[in-house]
Amino acid sequence: MKLIRFGEAGKEKPGIIDAAGNYLDCSAFQEDWNEAFFENNGLDRLDAWLEANLESLNKIPENSRIGSPVARPSKIVCIGLNYRKHAIESGMAVPEIPIIFMKATSSLCGPFDPIYIPKNSVATDWEVELAVVIGKRAKYVSKENAIDYIAGYCLHNDVSERDFQLRHGGQWVKGKSADNFAPLGPFLATKFEIPDPHNLRLWLKLNGETIQDSNTSDLVFDIPTLIEHLSQYMTLLPGDVISTGTPAGVGLGFDPPKYLSEGDVVELGIDGLGVSRQVAINDPEA
Repeated sequence: MKLIRFGEAGKEKPGIIDAAGNYLDCSAFQEDWNEAFFENNGLDRLDAWLEANLESLNKIPENSRIGSPVARPSKIVCIGLNYRKHAIESGMAVPEIPIIFMKATSSLCGPFDPIYIPKNSVATDWEVELAVVIGKRAKYVSKENAIDYIAGYCLHNDVSERDFQLRHGGQWVKGKSADNFAPLGPFLATKFEIPDPHNLRLWLKLNGETIQDSNTSDLVFDIPTLIEHLSQYMTLLPGDVISTGTPAGVGLGFDPPKYLSEGDVVELGIDGLGVSRQVAINDPEA
């Protein structure tokens, strides 16, 4: 099953992509893909509802905006330096325990929405990442059981402002949280659609040039380890997003570094999780 949300930002409607690739409106299910949906066995209930109603569903309107496939979660938790080569290009040690930082949920946006270059930004960067969506409340989870707590997976661009992140003092969150810094999707694929999340090619192009190209097999800490680790320190709620880290090829790692300018086009993808595309523009409120 692939979940989508479509429509005007802040007023998205729920939908799915069926086996034939049709984008279908699930508004009649009368639930959004949010914390309450996942918490109350929503995926199984939706599957049963589709058995009875799939043939009667309408296609979504042409040219509909595609939003984040999950409604704003309670938190977006990110993992830093989780690919060895990315740690090296960043001039940092490969971590011995997961590096955790948060991304403000207000940064969430659709996969084809623009990237806003923030006011006073000099180093807006890109990061293709595999995101994990939590399916049920997770606290003190063991890695042996971690897969039971996963709803599915998404493509995520962990957009980052390196000057804010590294030279403005404090925690990384301030360089990760500007509006539209978390394009998620185009869809959520349930865990049964992705039998091995640790063997997925992930890539990113800047203005047509491939600059990130790796595989999730290179993760320093695999997904069960991350869920076990995080759930020792915080309760993961249904719908929460864990972004598992980016491979080498970010702008910070170039010599000299290269960063986004207005008009730059970022395209990214992960095997089985689709492709997204964002155009960088100056924040219209700056």
